[in-house]
Amino acid sequence: MVSTEWFGVTEASAVTEGLTAISESTRATTIDAVIEGYEALMQRLTDSHAPEFLEIDVTMPQAKLLYLLGASGELHMAELVQRLGVSLSTVSGLVDRIVDHGLATRREDPADRRQVLVGLTPAGTALIDRFRELNARQMRDLLDDLDDTELDHLRAALTALTRAASRMTSSQASHRGASAASLPAATRKDPA
Repeated sequence: MVSTEWFGVTEASAVTEGLTAISESTRATTIDAVIEGYEALMQRLTDSHAPEFLEIDVTMPQAKLLYLLGASGELHMAELVQRLGVSLSTVSGLVDRIVDHGLATRREDPADRRQVLVGLTPAGTALIDRFRELNARQMRDLLDDLDDTELDHLRAALTALTRAASRMTSSQASHRGASAASLPAATRKDPA
């Protein structure tokens, strides 16, 4: 018997667990509907707190850089280039602006003075905390409006998405490791 898989569940285990397997075309349509629903949700959330975010004097690229530094701590400029997927000159300009705003610091790496480290200042951390607070407050208000069944379904769905993200992250890390290992030693940059 050929085992068919949907959403990471085999047909046999779906029957055992009382789940209904769906066809590949229905799966694609469902994924598109989820993405459309997510985009509509994000638009409504953005519209409802746009005035609060407009008070914050940073651009979206700067906010992205601040979030990255807030999540990762101090990073080398080269790491910022890689993670943001932009050129060194673009990152340098973004860093200049957030340093000028007093939201980040730039310093030499004591282990390698040729390298520059960028990190958040207390003001930068406070700004990220404010972003998170606005988002958390809005999410609490939204979740409070759900009935118990809807809230439980959402919790289960987020658990499934978190598992999928973990698998995806692990897969991408393995792929990056394999790609780096396949480079000739002269072109590969091994972390120090």
